[in-house]
Amino acid sequence: MPVFLSIPLFPSGVRGDSLTVLQAPEFLSFQKGDWPLSGEKIPDLVALTMGFSVEEDLSWPGLQAGPLFQRPRANVLVVVRGVDSLDLPQSVASYPLENRLYMLGKANAVFEDLPVTLQQIRARLSQDGSVLTSFPLNSLSRNAEADLLFLSEVQVLHDITALLQRHRHLAKDNSPDLYSLELSGLEELSRLYGKDSPQYRDATSILASVLQKFGEDMYRLYGNSAAVEVVTVKTFEAPLTRKSRSILESKQISNPGSPYNLAYKYNFEYAVIFNIVLWLMIVLVLAVIAIAYNLWNMDPGYDSIIYRMTNQKIRMD
Repeated sequence: MPVFLSIPLFPSGVRGDSLTVLQAPEFLSFQKGDWPLSGEKIPDLVALTMGFSVEEDLSWPGLQAGPLFQRPRANVLVVVRGVDSLDLPQSVASYPLENRLYMLGKANAVFEDLPVTLQQIRARLSQDGSVLTSFPLNSLSRNAEADLLFLSEVQVLHDITALLQRHRHLAKDNSPDLYSLELSGLEELSRLYGKDSPQYRDATSILASVLQKFGEDMYRLYGNSAAVEVVTVKTFEAPLTRKSRSILESKQISNPGSPYNLAYKYNFEYAVIFNIVLWLMIVLVLAVIAIAYNLWNMDPGYDSIIYRMTNQKIRMD
């Protein structure tokens, strides 16, 4: 059964700064270079890494086509809001990101026990195995709500890998898994304290180390066959855009039934119907050729039961 995990509050449009590939299998080739990628194409990029088809070709040189029958068993996409970039010690490649990014999804029932309310988060951080004992808080406080939001997101990353450790069958089945996480704790800290505050600097340093470990843990849990990407988002704006048409555009109408020069509406069943009709026609043509050949070379005296019965009756008379 495939695992789908998404923890954004709502589908959102964001203006991002960079896409960093933390982990990737050896057979998944990410080329290093300064090639910008549109945020709208990130779902297509994730789909291509998993071997799925996309509606439009992704003409982006950062990802090279890998083996057809060797694909990652999981893809983990983490979006971090409120930061230009993170000082990640080790990564496969990093690319500038532009335009908008959309996230949406659903969670597997295994992850329903993760804390979501403020009361559950406070209780989880006070239990054994809390991340509060893993690193020094420095200027961060477990009593401030903004600090608590950031710490809860760090705790969720830790709990996801812990759950997969206990439910290893999810990482060992034949179905690909997709994880999509959105972290907004840094954005709240920057609004409350400012980006020059010690709280923001400490949180940025903590999150970079936590994400690095999270990527390594997910990579190992899937047997070194998982891709982990981190998207950093500085601002959370969705500027309005308007599509325009050139006055020099050709007046040739591709769809006679539409006065606006619109193409025919594409039907996703076209490929299936085309293959059915094509191979059915080929089979029928071959059948007609075979029947015609056998009729042309048929001996009426031996191959036809009508002539055979007639000859026997004549001999008896």
